[in-house]
Amino acid sequence: MGLMKFDNVSKGFGEGEHRTEVLKGINLDVQEGEFLVILGFSGTGKTTLINLMAGLEQPSTGDVTFKGAPIAGPGPERGVIFQSYSLMPWLTVHGNVKLALDSVFPSMPKAEKEEKVSHYIKMVGLSHAATRRPSELSGGMRQRVNVARALAMNPEMLLLDEPLSALDALTRANLADEIEAIWQADKKTCVLITNDVDEAIILADRIIALNPDGTLGAEFRVTLPRPRDRMEMNHNEVFKSLRMQVTNYLMDVGIEAKIEGAKTLPDVTPIHAVPAAVKEAGGSSRTDKFLEFSQLHKIYPTPKGPLTVVEDFDLKLEKGEFISLIGHSGCGKSTVLTMAAGLNEISKGVINLDGRGVLGADPERAVVFQSPNLFPWLTAKENVSIGVNKVYPKASQSERQDVVEYYLERVGLADAMDRPAHSMSNGMKQRVGIARAFALSPKLLLLDEPFGMLDSLTRWELQEVLMEVWDRTKVTAICVTHDVDEAILLADRVVMMTNGPQATIGKIVDVDLPRPRSRKALLEHPDYYKFRQEVLDFLEEYEHGAKPKPKKPQAKPIAAE
Repeated sequence: MGLMKFDNVSKGFGEGEHRTEVLKGINLDVQEGEFLVILGFSGTGKTTLINLMAGLEQPSTGDVTFKGAPIAGPGPERGVIFQSYSLMPWLTVHGNVKLALDSVFPSMPKAEKEEKVSHYIKMVGLSHAATRRPSELSGGMRQRVNVARALAMNPEMLLLDEPLSALDALTRANLADEIEAIWQADKKTCVLITNDVDEAIILADRIIALNPDGTLGAEFRVTLPRPRDRMEMNHNEVFKSLRMQVTNYLMDVGIEAKIEGAKTLPDVTPIHAVPAAVKEAGGSSRTDKFLEFSQLHKIYPTPKGPLTVVEDFDLKLEKGEFISLIGHSGCGKSTVLTMAAGLNEISKGVINLDGRGVLGADPERAVVFQSPNLFPWLTAKENVSIGVNKVYPKASQSERQDVVEYYLERVGLADAMDRPAHSMSNGMKQRVGIARAFALSPKLLLLDEPFGMLDSLTRWELQEVLMEVWDRTKVTAICVTHDVDEAILLADRVVMMTNGPQATIGKIVDVDLPRPRSRKALLEHPDYYKFRQEVLDFLEEYEHGAKPKPKKPQAKPIAAE
């Protein structure tokens, strides 16, 4: 039977011409005992929907009812778990969970309360940390306390608002599995809001897309038997087909072709493209071994003696090759990248780019970080111009402007070039960061988790943008990521690193998939899941901090010296 019902619900904010309609004409029936996942983009009103369910907001028109009665406000029968963990910092794990019980069951006998608190702390695997305070817990552990606290109130319905989005991929996967196990054990009705397609398919009985215009979209039934094992899913045809349908639907409603280009790129030479010495010698740039990492080490001094973070990192890239660097958190991926950028001193070994050693930062090596370091008071155009003016000193002002505008158009910002950075969303800022990097016409493009802070749909969109611009420039590139699908989509080779300290290359996978690439085309390619399995197997092997002996990487024939 229906436990919660939305009857033609709309919700808007603001007055008059400043009014924004966030949700429109929502009709929804949540069945008792079901696991429903609402999947959608950032800014589509997903959180507003959960707030209406929780009673934290009221609809502008229409009715939201729970068991037939209108929802007037928050209630203990609906437990909410938000994205940010609102724990009391001065209370222990035990204290935080007990606080919830005190508020909902004030007359419960003390012994029974203690027993309940211990039961739920054990259920989320935190018995060993019951006396710690939030500041002593990792993000994943804090979110577990949140889950335990919500469960302890014994709600009839659990509302989960992107509870895993702030966690790294591995913690996120483990916690999703735990939520499924808890749901299996208690058969509570669950509504989860997420933007992660895999998470939705692993957890849901039913997936409903929330369209960018605030209406409910397509509905997908998930018939996969439970419990659903992530690794097995990689071989499951039902999973693959559903993953493709959901992905295609979301991309069709959310990512229409937003790139329109009127500008052409002027033929101007950046100052760093040809070193003076090379010019005089009449020599040409090399294409093989264009970038070489040779016995690279990074060692930090510590009170207990030197700590080797990266050890014997050896890799050779051809000109125009795109490499993804992947591994678990803390495996030294970003350390390698910042050394290549010249922002982090090399302890031992060398990095050669185009026949010269890397020393210090230089615009010939452009970096895109996870957070786009823009000047907030400058416009998109001004932010990109700063580098362009430096790199093209001989070009005319209008040629430089053409370079700036060409790349801003390419990343889909034709209409927002004159907007100041502080008024942009994270996704837009990251577009400016990508445009700025390409506009420097670098010899080497370094990307450090460039889409790590974005929701998965914005991430997909920017991956397509990145591929589109990269296809035009074929700049040699290295992208650090922990997203397996991103690594395969972007790269010619996926380089996998072992766990740190003393991290090194554990395995290299040649991604032999046709270019230009798009996510849709890859999901349909028969070899795609084979490459995905190779990367997943490697990450699984290193998942629990173990140190298997690195296999000797399979080098390309060109690098066999």
